[in-house]
Amino acid sequence: MDLRVMNVIGNILWVVLGGFLISMCYVIMGLLFCLTIIGIPFGMQLFKIAGFALCPFGRNVTPGSNDGGCLTILMNIIWIVFGGIEIALAHVSLGIIFCITIIGIPFGVQHFKMALLALMPFGKNIS
Repeated sequence: MDLRVMNVIGNILWVVLGGFLISMCYVIMGLLFCLTIIGIPFGMQLFKIAGFALCPFGRNVTPGSNDGGCLTILMNIIWIVFGGIEIALAHVSLGIIFCITIIGIPFGVQHFKMALLALMPFGKNIS
């Protein structure tokens, strides 16, 4: 089968088996963060993660052009302190659970990719 067809099938199964719920949780949290001016950058990152969480197959997380800037590092530190570590650990836990079965390994790999993005989302691009 073609790789694009496999990605579409994977994304459809992903959405049906919980990806839509994960994505909606990120959207709701992003809306709550955007209620304050200080929280808008964090809300925007949650929207970026929500888009990735909706259809992760066939997409990659890469370092951005300003991956090592001072503001990026500061925002990632604030992100980690105020909830990023818990989100990342939840994705790692789900990844381990999915990797128990052979059929679930692709879904587990996607959770591991999301864990890296959820840990430090600032300065990352999704392609």
